Amino acid sequence: MKKAIVVGAGLAGSYMAYTLGQKGYAVQVFEKRPDPRKSVYGSGRSINLVVSDRGWTAFKYAGIEAEIRKITVPAYGRQIHDLEGNQSYFPYSIEGKAIHSISRSELNQTLVELAEKNPAISVQFEHFCTHIDFELGEVTFDYKGETVKERADLIIGADGTGSAVRGVMMKQPRFNFTQEYIDSGYKEVHIPAAVDGSPQLNLDALHIWPRREFMLMGLANTDNGFTGTVFAPFTGAYGLDQLKTGKDGLRYFEKYFKNAIPLIPNLEEQWENNPTSALAIIRCKPYHWGSKTALIGDAAHATVPFYGEGMNGSLEDARVFCELLDEWGHENLPTVLERYTEMRVPAGNALVDLSLRNFIEMRDLVADPEFQLRKRIEQKVQKNHPDKWTPLYTLVKFTNIPYHDAMAEGERHDRIMAKVLATENIEERWDSDEVEQLVLDLLETTV
Repeated sequence: MKKAIVVGAGLAGSYMAYTLGQKGYAVQVFEKRPDPRKSVYGSGRSINLVVSDRGWTAFKYAGIEAEIRKITVPAYGRQIHDLEGNQSYFPYSIEGKAIHSISRSELNQTLVELAEKNPAISVQFEHFCTHIDFELGEVTFDYKGETVKERADLIIGADGTGSAVRGVMMKQPRFNFTQEYIDSGYKEVHIPAAVDGSPQLNLDALHIWPRREFMLMGLANTDNGFTGTVFAPFTGAYGLDQLKTGKDGLRYFEKYFKNAIPLIPNLEEQWENNPTSALAIIRCKPYHWGSKTALIGDAAHATVPFYGEGMNGSLEDARVFCELLDEWGHENLPTVLERYTEMRVPAGNALVDLSLRNFIEMRDLVADPEFQLRKRIEQKVQKNHPDKWTPLYTLVKFTNIPYHDAMAEGERHDRIMAKVLATENIEERWDSDEVEQLVLDLLETTV
């Protein structure tokens, strides 16, 4: 039986372990953290996730789609809250498609439990990866001061932003790596269900309080509560570094998110106790080393959470890798690894760029009249000519088109719409046949 070692029992690692087990591998998973089912970790820093079509494609490939759908809540659009408390709703798709909110911890526990049901898969916690011999396929761990060494035919580094597997790769010649922290961080606040158990906000939407340089976002949980996340700069008069106490947090909400205050009965306590966390971007190349070892997920391409695609991109890594195994077979693992890097490096880089782009859209643009006008024009063209116009958001969230191809089309749309919005009296004429025809003509001529 072929043997695989997966370093990291997070979302990508647990999924990869389960899927490799389905393919007949004996899989050992090693995780540095304690067992999530026996201890609470990541409290206040989970950032609720959303499952897009890419995630569902991966779950379907592994045969666990139905199991995961049980723990999700669909969101069909964005609910925008302005400073005065007025709300506007913008659907994600004219076809009524939804993204699905899911708790990171609940999904992680579900994936670990699914993996452990296979007797060929073992998951061991509190094991710190300290070294890898790429030629031998040997991984060294520290377990409570004891050295543990294991060998495998395939090694998967799924150990996140601070990846130890990638750290060993970085010591090799001609391995490329960059890390950058963005200027903004985040802090979570929990919005519970009402006393009677009903939701305090519309469950069918992702809620955003956009305030240009910062924002509050809310994603639904299965208990009718919401995970709220403030994304804001660290510095400045209302930077997160200056908002240390519960009273600081309350004043901040009174100024910028007033209609959210009644939703959070213990706002001051949460603000003071929940951690403030940073957001890093990591790029590297290649995503493999030698003939046995590959990186997936945040270990390869850590991104910021503003497109909600970090998990989906990680699951897509694992699915693509496994499909390459299906195509080439384990006996051609070096070819699988090379093809994997070739396919996923441009996708991973584009995922980072798209996530940064959507941060600007969510915090700055969704409340901007010109942006809303653009969306109305795009929706009309898409409705009348679905074969010619597919919005970037749809390409990213509701297809499996490679991220870099989706981004290229989105940039082409930017060039087209810049010309359309610059035309005379566009605010009055946006719904006219002439404007629609202009968009169609530019689609033919703009590259």
